[in-house]
Amino acid sequence: MFKLGFGQDIGIDLGTATVIAYVKGKGIVLREPSVVAVDNTTGEVLAVGQEARRMLGRTPGNIVATRPLRDGVISDYTVTEKMLKYFINKVCGKFIFAPRIMICIPSQVTEVEKKAVIDAASQAGARKVYLIEEPIAAAIGAGIDISKACGNMVVDIGGGTTDIAVISLGGSVVSTSIKVAGDKFDEAIVKYIKKKHNIIIGERTAEDLKINIGCVYPKIQDTEMQIRGRDLGTGLPNTVTIKSSEMLEALIEPAMMIVEAVHGVLEKTPPELAADISDKGIYMTGGGALLDGLDKLLQEKTGINVMIAQDTVSCVALGTGKALDNLDALDGRPIRR
Repeated sequence: MFKLGFGQDIGIDLGTATVIAYVKGKGIVLREPSVVAVDNTTGEVLAVGQEARRMLGRTPGNIVATRPLRDGVISDYTVTEKMLKYFINKVCGKFIFAPRIMICIPSQVTEVEKKAVIDAASQAGARKVYLIEEPIAAAIGAGIDISKACGNMVVDIGGGTTDIAVISLGGSVVSTSIKVAGDKFDEAIVKYIKKKHNIIIGERTAEDLKINIGCVYPKIQDTEMQIRGRDLGTGLPNTVTIKSSEMLEALIEPAMMIVEAVHGVLEKTPPELAADISDKGIYMTGGGALLDGLDKLLQEKTGINVMIAQDTVSCVALGTGKALDNLDALDGRPIRR
């Protein structure tokens, strides 16, 4: 029997916005937007990742730049499979044996959605597919020892979903997953700019606003940024200056939905574990955790100390990578709960 040196063990954070791949023994080797450009006439994949993201909102009629994952789950199976195949080939090159792959999934996905992920990865070239819940992977990646009989709360805010879980003895005691995350913040900005300034902007401009001046807690000093969009009145391009105080107005509603979801999980948490969380604090991971003031807002509303994990964007991928060390114990029985 060959040892697995010939094949590779890969951990994939299959995110709505970004795909991050971790190879055992090498660390994070790939970080690309989960965007695919497809020719509608032939069905041929023209670009994947960064190259395809540049095409978003800028393609002719026959080419569609699309994100095959929505709200943390597969919305276009065929395109997801092609995207995974591209990334696996990019990571592995020409492999002798197909790799074993561990993929992150939101904590509240259905059996059908789990099967779609397993099938897509298998069709894309995986020898065996294992699944791990995102909050557990995020906790491992954040350096939390989840094996102890002690409560840890993780709030993982990605592109499509926010996963909240109370973890003890290596598993989720209470968890929830809501479809409010980075994408919903972008949508809220697009709606606000349209309503307040009568200007239509695209996803990328909304994301730039969110990253540069977005906030959900009042700033000491107001910052501003110039953007260009299409004026609804004239139909012509127009430039406006947006302030961070306006971003607060636009983003507070989705931010409060996340706070309420955290509150809901805390209400269902057994008292002993709630006491642990009160002592240790809440860990925030994922790209959405970097939204200015979200930690302060959560801390103010729950009265519990909130910490943003180091290298928060990569936490889930790093945790998946560390979980690869246990694959030999799992081999022969893929996690298909």
